[in-house]
Amino acid sequence: MQYTNLGRTGLRVSRLCLGTMNFGTHTSVEDSFQIMDRALDASVNFFDTANRYGRDVRLGYTEEIIGNWLAQGGARRERIVLATKVYGAMGEGVNDRGLSAYHIRKACEDSLRRLQTDHIDLYQMHHVERSTPWEEIWQAMEQLVREGKVLYVGSSNFGALHIALAQFAAEKRHFLGLVSEQSLYNLNARTVELEVIPACRHFGLGLIPWSPLSGGLLGGALQKAAAGRRANEQAQARIEKLRPQLEAYEALAAELGASPANLGLAWLLHNPVVTAPIIGPRTPAQFDDTLAAVELTLSADVLKRLDEIWPGPGGEAPEAYAW
Repeated sequence: MQYTNLGRTGLRVSRLCLGTMNFGTHTSVEDSFQIMDRALDASVNFFDTANRYGRDVRLGYTEEIIGNWLAQGGARRERIVLATKVYGAMGEGVNDRGLSAYHIRKACEDSLRRLQTDHIDLYQMHHVERSTPWEEIWQAMEQLVREGKVLYVGSSNFGALHIALAQFAAEKRHFLGLVSEQSLYNLNARTVELEVIPACRHFGLGLIPWSPLSGGLLGGALQKAAAGRRANEQAQARIEKLRPQLEAYEALAAELGASPANLGLAWLLHNPVVTAPIIGPRTPAQFDDTLAAVELTLSADVLKRLDEIWPGPGGEAPEAYAW
């Protein structure tokens, strides 16, 4: 496994981040445990979750599964960088959501209890909170850092403006502020290249792409269909809409001797702002298949061909749309 720094911090994390959103819903507890064990065996040390994951069973269920896995011992907790999130509704109360100091404190305590740990390595705001001042948010996060319950703070689904406002407010408080941003980013969703990626580069945030395979679209959708695996109607409609691009993309992967999924992950890893794409395996076998992505080197010609198949927004703002 390869490692890199998380943004401008000294924290070293694996180039693949284990996403756990499927744990407890699409992935059984037993398979979830196996996937996490295999991650340790493969030296993947970056684990990502959120307090709302597992909500099809109950809110916080995925964190509970991770907590029970950690409770087995064997230095599991010491060997991983554990990330979770705060923002979404965790109850019926009017203050059971958002980024008020009230909710941040309670949500953190609840996540620590479910995860059966005394600290969260990366505590991420799952969405921007436009109605809460940054002074309040940073005061709450600083208190958690002072207490040793949180080490680093990150964002998710922030725009470039929100990242800038957050960092300016943190700088005035002499606080480290954000160290990472978790955004939707893949070959088929490149909007963040306009402003979010330049903001991350400027402020020293590591980019953690979620849905790096566009919900499975870039994971060999045509190959799977040819093998008789039928997707739902919505997914089939997406496949038909993008069929010419998918045909060219999967043909390029075959030419390179790589799986389509690993080609999509390798493309993300070639961006110097990207820390680690989040892989969300449903089975241990899917996890094993993704490990080769970090070893896949793409030439300038291949990167150009990928741009031709999956055009981006034209570069960074404002040059992408102005002289």
